[in-house]
Amino acid sequence: MATMKAARLHQIGTTFSIDEIAVPKPRPNDVLVKVRACGIIPNMKNVMAHYAEWFPFLPLPPLPAIYGLDASGEVVEVGTQVKSVKVGDRVYVNPGTSCGSCHACRCGQPINCDAYTFLGYFGFGPRSSEVFVDYPYAGFAEYMTAPASSLVKLPSSVSYEAAARLGYLGTAYSALRKADARAGTSVIVSGATGTLGLGAVVLALGMGVTKIFGVARDKKLLERLRAIAPSRIHVLSAGDRPLDEWVREHTDGLGADIFIDAVGPGAPSSTSLAGINALRRGGRMVDIGGMAEPLPLEMFRLMCFQISVIGSLWFDVAEGQDMVEMAAAGTLDLSVFEHERYPLKDISKALEAVDRRTGGFSNVVIVHE
Repeated sequence: MATMKAARLHQIGTTFSIDEIAVPKPRPNDVLVKVRACGIIPNMKNVMAHYAEWFPFLPLPPLPAIYGLDASGEVVEVGTQVKSVKVGDRVYVNPGTSCGSCHACRCGQPINCDAYTFLGYFGFGPRSSEVFVDYPYAGFAEYMTAPASSLVKLPSSVSYEAAARLGYLGTAYSALRKADARAGTSVIVSGATGTLGLGAVVLALGMGVTKIFGVARDKKLLERLRAIAPSRIHVLSAGDRPLDEWVREHTDGLGADIFIDAVGPGAPSSTSLAGINALRRGGRMVDIGGMAEPLPLEMFRLMCFQISVIGSLWFDVAEGQDMVEMAAAGTLDLSVFEHERYPLKDISKALEAVDRRTGGFSNVVIVHE
């Protein structure tokens, strides 16, 4: 029996153990992927220690669990019913997995499935526990099974390490699409130098957005962000000036078309409210960071100004394919990321490196030879 190494969490609050386990076999509609790279989410250590307490409504995989959200690699085996994926294909595995047959799935809305689950992370509905049983493998293992329908095929110009960033990029891309980001529009990105925010900025550039207003705290990182496209990116250190006043100065008094809220659960609600207040009439706010405080909204004002507030979760496979084709064409610049590579045996060092990362510019990945 073929075996592989996998980093598994045996108990909440402990560290990963490198275990030798059997290589799985793909079911008829699945593939087996030899994982080449897997990104490490910035809050991985918190997930290991506290996530079940913070968000008890989000199911976690049964222990011992294999984590690893953003995996890319090579297809080494396909199920008997898989027709359009072949051995040797370079792929990114979109970890967002649904049941495939409920009302939402049949309507073409798999992310709204009540079994929707991030392989290698957590679930979003009561039936996620079933998905974890079917797909217990993820990117912190040398091999993983996944539905063939979850694969994004990678052009040769997109490295496995860059593909391991697609989860955060895709989250931003889907939000920008929901807000109708395009040439001639202006976009505010809060948390613009972070993992989600930087992705929103480079994707907005690739989608032709004319003006991008990046807001964050670290002035050095903000200058580095601005240098990517100085004629299109404007930056503000949070708290230096009222956001709405600053944005309107750069938009002939109108306000921005779009606000992408990329700050995380620890941010105050005032950050989100400031972004909403900086929108023009008819503007759209899309939340992707998961700010956790209650948001006191003036609904009458939102109604009168026709301002939309949208929640956006993850991205679908088609959007993932969009992004890698953009990268291949040169409209999406993935060179801004600095890849920090660690072998699986050094996963503890990789987790420490996440704490020392240079904002969203750092991309800490586990690599499998």
